Amino acid sequence: MNKFAKLSLVAMMAATTLAGCGSKDDGDSKKKDCPVKIGFVTDTGGIDDHSFNEGSWKGIEKFAKDNNISTDCIKYLQSKGDADYEPNLNQLSEDGYDLVVAAGYKFNDAMANVSKANPDTKFLVIDTVIDSENVQSATFKAEESSYLAGVAAAMQAKAEGGNAVGFIGGEDVDLIRAFQAGFEQGVKSVDKNIKIYVDYAGGYDKTEKGTSLAEKHYSAGAKVIYHAAGGTGNGVFAAAKDRAKKGEKVWVIGVDSDQFSTGIYDKKENKSVTLTSALKRVDAVTEAVSKSVLDNKFKAGLQTYDSSNDGVGLPDENLNLSDDIKKAVEDASAKIKSGEIKVSAERTIAPGSNG
Repeated sequence: MNKFAKLSLVAMMAATTLAGCGSKDDGDSKKKDCPVKIGFVTDTGGIDDHSFNEGSWKGIEKFAKDNNISTDCIKYLQSKGDADYEPNLNQLSEDGYDLVVAAGYKFNDAMANVSKANPDTKFLVIDTVIDSENVQSATFKAEESSYLAGVAAAMQAKAEGGNAVGFIGGEDVDLIRAFQAGFEQGVKSVDKNIKIYVDYAGGYDKTEKGTSLAEKHYSAGAKVIYHAAGGTGNGVFAAAKDRAKKGEKVWVIGVDSDQFSTGIYDKKENKSVTLTSALKRVDAVTEAVSKSVLDNKFKAGLQTYDSSNDGVGLPDENLNLSDDIKKAVEDASAKIKSGEIKVSAERTIAPGSNG
């Protein structure tokens, strides 16, 4: 498969500028050392969710490294519950962070309140839209990368002699339904008769639930499960790795970031249950917006990332995909970019059932 292009900072980002460094703890002393300070607030999935939060933070870390900015100038706060979102955002704003980043639609109300109360702070929020002069909102057409995941899942299932795949979502909300919708369409484009088992865990930090749902799908005959469930997806990987260690061939498709390493069950042989991953380039977005703050270029408003600007797609390297599947995914991607394939964000299969 041809490599997916890097996000173009010029073409894709409107940037933001913001003055001020320092924090409650060290005040003006840090101001001299930090040309810019970037803060990040996780959702309940945590910084090590191997997905959305981790990818967002990695983009900030890469920005700091590439621009010779001390790690003292970047900071994340973890949210144990929804009630932590607003206090965490406020804390970073009050501590003088130039850009405060929040990953996820669940920050909608908290971000609206905090951005209004802190007009001199710049904010980046991902997967929700806030209409404010100091907020940049980044959204992704996840249904498009999910379509490609569906193509890969269906072809792999058939190659394994199976006729079923699974989808496990976090919360049953519009954002996650779009992942399901794209996946459904990709699967059915390969074979309309393939069954798709669909379940939602009810959250993004429910590892045990992820495991039990995955076991349910695999036991029903699913050869590949696509998860869009944040930290809950770690449970899906646990179920697949346990089966793989016993010699069973089952697969997981990761989400948001390349989750190949998450699926490794044999380190010596570098064997992983990760078939591929449906990417939302949150790392490139947080890196680019952070750089824009450093460069004094910010423009609030909505930025949309899709296949046309390589904001979504599959990883550059897919060790477990056959050449036939790589070619099929490449062809489907080209057709989405050209408009020949239009991917709907509306699902057709009800949770708890199959279609």
